[in-house]
Amino acid sequence: MNQFNPAGRCDGDSWDPATSVGVTATMVALWRALASRQPDALLDDPFAEPLVRAVGLEPFARVLDGEVVVGALATERITSRTRFFDDFFASAGTAIRQAVIVAAGLDSRAYRLTWPPGTVVYEVDRPQVLDFKTTTLDALGAVPTVDRRLVGVDLRDDWQAALLDADFDPHQPTAWSVEGLLVYIPPSAQNQLFDAITVLSAPGSLLATDVIAAPDSFFDHRVPSLTEHWRRIGLDLDMSKLVYRGQRDSVADHLTSRGWQVSSHPAHEIYERNGFSFPMNTLAGLGEMGFATAMLPETSGLAAARAD
Repeated sequence: MNQFNPAGRCDGDSWDPATSVGVTATMVALWRALASRQPDALLDDPFAEPLVRAVGLEPFARVLDGEVVVGALATERITSRTRFFDDFFASAGTAIRQAVIVAAGLDSRAYRLTWPPGTVVYEVDRPQVLDFKTTTLDALGAVPTVDRRLVGVDLRDDWQAALLDADFDPHQPTAWSVEGLLVYIPPSAQNQLFDAITVLSAPGSLLATDVIAAPDSFFDHRVPSLTEHWRRIGLDLDMSKLVYRGQRDSVADHLTSRGWQVSSHPAHEIYERNGFSFPMNTLAGLGEMGFATAMLPETSGLAAARAD
């Protein structure tokens, strides 16, 4: 059985789905598995449960087996978040045939979504994570529904070059997703990530990301409660050791300054879209369920320069 390594983050640290920050990807897959079991489920991810079981973390297996009962709050949150990005790719697919899933983790969209013919989906994440997911899904006989291309690279390294080496075309519009990542990278890296995406984006490209509108509240209140929740079911997971504090620029403002046309989607809007009541007492002010979508128009200076 794999054991979670509770050591904190540091420069050059490493992980897989059973260690350090990689556990959070497994955690999200757990919630997708539970969401897929709900009556009249809004989410159908048949690959989430086998991926979680293959990781081998006992507390997660106990949740799947019903030995530990967890509340509906996280299931609703992940259902809303997952459907937001699913809908984003479905909408983008009407005009775009190239997508990049940044920090793909145990995401299975390349297997469970219906993609238009000719679409290429690039998954960017650490080699250990992508190799584990691919090996596990191959053993299940799962077949991607799209031309899936793996870009095994740490985002702290030259992931842009690795993406280009995988035949990514920066002259074609791209649909980018950045899901569940930002709190796990330093504030400066957040801006660098979006700058790199901008440089690689042709006019007409689209972007979807979740955002934290109130990071201090998230770190001071939500992180300790998440840590306590998981410790109660036997997982020694100290979330404070996995996230990065520090003042962050507004994602919407930063993208706007780089030429993107940005639309913000507050937490309650996404909950209500899926028929859920927003848990005001628990999440109000934290901003953890906020989202932004953006389009890079033809008039963007950076986009035009990149297209040339």
